[in-house]
Amino acid sequence: MNLLIRLFITAIVAFLLTKILPGVHFDGFTGAVIFAIVLGLLNLILKPILSLFGLPLTIITLGFFALVINAIIVLVADYFVDSMEVNGFWSAFIFSILLSIITSLANSMFADKD
Repeated sequence: MNLLIRLFITAIVAFLLTKILPGVHFDGFTGAVIFAIVLGLLNLILKPILSLFGLPLTIITLGFFALVINAIIVLVADYFVDSMEVNGFWSAFIFSILLSIITSLANSMFADKD
């Protein structure tokens, strides 16, 4: 149940961010839900691989490269989700930073503390 709540929170936050930020668009809320599912799968499968290969750059940049990896994950999700459109790296970068921050805050408020 906790996973469903987290996915729903991610979908809501992503959908609301597209109303505020230029450069990232969904066709509807269903697209945001699909994006949340794809993002979860990419974070489970692809992000550890990218983080492992990017570890030297992450260390050299004092963690900044981890933000770049998050933006790459959003761009890969854009590739897989037809109802989503990202207009370039910087849009994905800002979107991923705000999505991470707001989703973390919302999950800490609404998700169960199991």
